[in-house]
Amino acid sequence: MCRCICDRPTPIDPGETYTAFLLAVVAGARRFAHTALLRADRALHVLLGMERFPTDGTIRNLFKRFTQGMMVRFYEPLWACQVERLPHRAEGYSVDSDATVLERYGEQEGVKKGYNPRKPGRGSHHPLLAVLGEAYFVLHGWRRSGNTTAGLGVVEFLKEALAKPPAKGWIRAVRADSGFLDQALFQYLEEVGLHYIVVARMTRWLKREATQVKQWRALEATCAVGEFQLQLWGWDRARRFVVVREQLCPEKRSPGRKLREVPRAEVFNALNHANFGQPTNTAFTTFGGYSAVAGRITNTVTPARQIQFGLKLLF
Repeated sequence: MCRCICDRPTPIDPGETYTAFLLAVVAGARRFAHTALLRADRALHVLLGMERFPTDGTIRNLFKRFTQGMMVRFYEPLWACQVERLPHRAEGYSVDSDATVLERYGEQEGVKKGYNPRKPGRGSHHPLLAVLGEAYFVLHGWRRSGNTTAGLGVVEFLKEALAKPPAKGWIRAVRADSGFLDQALFQYLEEVGLHYIVVARMTRWLKREATQVKQWRALEATCAVGEFQLQLWGWDRARRFVVVREQLCPEKRSPGRKLREVPRAEVFNALNHANFGQPTNTAFTTFGGYSAVAGRITNTVTPARQIQFGLKLLF
């Protein structure tokens, strides 16, 4: 149990402060300053029985009283209670490892400028998460500075995640995106005997190998899979790559990337030869006068030189 002691002369009850904080979150608050919007709602104060509604500073100061040890003691029983509610799966769970970006607007510890696709240049945290994919349950998490890469420290992170009680015997595979394509991770998962699926970036080496796949196994009318073995630079051995091929359809958007790019150039009348038309055979105008263009060639039958470039994408 975590207990907060207030030393102010006339403190606001911590329970009321927690209630105000939760109501602000439900109302859509994204920052502590947004809780000030509820201070003007007198009817809400009467319904809650609050004589004084806490300010954003009061809420912030209350959370500052929580130390790292208090957070651990508070979270571990809550986490264990949630784990007990998870259904047991005979086939096991899949752990999805991912890194996300949390934007920050203050001077919090660890806030650095790094990868931030929504607001480039904004300080952020870059936490690392391990989620049980079938249960949408956060198994483990690390808070990291915003200037860290996606796969930094992922091996030690997974060691901690898999050492937790529900992970033992529950995990059947580890899945991750292309930011975790690292041999150190593969070696660790192979040592502990876990299957893994990691997305690979479509580099030119992988494209070259994928175009040489001859055997494809159809999954449906427009989708098929193939595979090949490849040892990338720096790896100690070759590993298996699985390729998914999808036929392009005008009525269905394909989520994948194009496999091959074929540049093309087309030239018409490359030497720019002039193919003249027939001379004008009208000698007189309709009013009986002499035509000024009689016997002259005034047009060509083919256009001048034309050059156009194109890029053909094949899968």
